[in-house]
Order: sequence, then structure tokens, then C-alpha cells
Amino acid sequence: MTQQTEGAQQIENGPDGQRPASRRRFLYLAAGCATSILPLAGRATMSASLAPRSLTMLNAQTGEEAAITYWMGGRYLKGGLARLAMLLRDHRTGTTHVMDPLLFDVVFRLTKLAGQGNVEVVSGYRSPQTNRMLRRTTRGVALHSYHTKGQAIDLRIPGVPLDDLWAMAVDIGKGGVGFYPDSNFIHVDTGPFRMW
Repeated sequence: MTQQTEGAQQIENGPDGQRPASRRRFLYLAAGCATSILPLAGRATMSASLAPRSLTMLNAQTGEEAAITYWMGGRYLKGGLARLAMLLRDHRTGTTHVMDPLLFDVVFRLTKLAGQGNVEVVSGYRSPQTNRMLRRTTRGVALHSYHTKGQAIDLRIPGVPLDDLWAMAVDIGKGGVGFYPDSNFIHVDTGPFRMW
């Protein structure tokens, strides 16, 4: 299993790294009726992990919107990842960059927790020159931003309160999660887990 697939599987499993059926199994065991139920719970978890993963994203800077399937049949789809990278390109320079597929898994999981699939992207990939310009003009832009590595997205989900969205992203427990209420977005990345 590749590191990317392994990470994606961990995200699909949940913040504690356990498969969703684990809690259910515990309850069935405690009730003494696990023998006939366990195989069904295992099959449900397996089919859920192979279900297609799609994201509907609107780039707030360019106005472009797309519904893109990036995972199907237990693997990432090159075409879907390429389309997402194009949608999340640096709008100032037109530069694209390979995006970390695990980032899309975090956003996908976030849409499931939010119960809403439409993601509005404020910032995706940032070229080094754009990042330098933003550091001069905007407070809080990191020198070695995960945006420049294709590992970060600033986003909001219409209809979901920003503080709730931030809390959901923290609950996922993967990467960095930032809260920017004045700019009306949260930041998610695939670096080490941290929150601000």
C-alpha cells in the first residue's frame, strides 16, 4: 500500500484511526450478539471505502466551478486530480501545481461532516512569487506556506457557520487547520497536525 493510499485510508477511517464499524462492533460485542452482525458491518465499511469520492468546488477568484470525481475503485484518478489542480491554480500567474491527493480526502471528509458538498475555494495553489507578494501585503502569510507545495486550501462551505466548519476540520485530526473569520474562510493543509 502506498503512503498516499494509506493516508487516504486513515482519513476515511476517522480521526482516531479506527474504522467506523469499530464502535458498532464494540456495542454488538457488549450486547452479546456479535456473531451474525460482524460480517455485515465489515462489508459495509469495505464498500464505503471503495465508493467514489467527488468534490464540487467553486473557485471564488476565477468564478470557475466543477464537480470532479478524483477517487474511484480504490484508487486516485489522474484525470480528476489534474482537473482539480487546474481549478486550484494560482489565479494571479496561471501556474498549476500537483496537489496532494490527501488534501482532497480531508476536504471530502469535511463535506461529509458538514452535510453539504459545495466548497468555495478562496485560495489553492500559490506560486512562490505570489506568496512573496502576499507576505508583503497581507498579515499572516507563512514564508514556507503549504499553499506553495500544493498542500493547502483556504475554503468555506456556504450555509455552514465558519466556527462549526473549523471545529469539524479539527475533529478530522489531519494536517493544519486555521480560522480566519475576518476573511470568512478556514485553512486546511496536509502538514503536521496543528490548529490556530
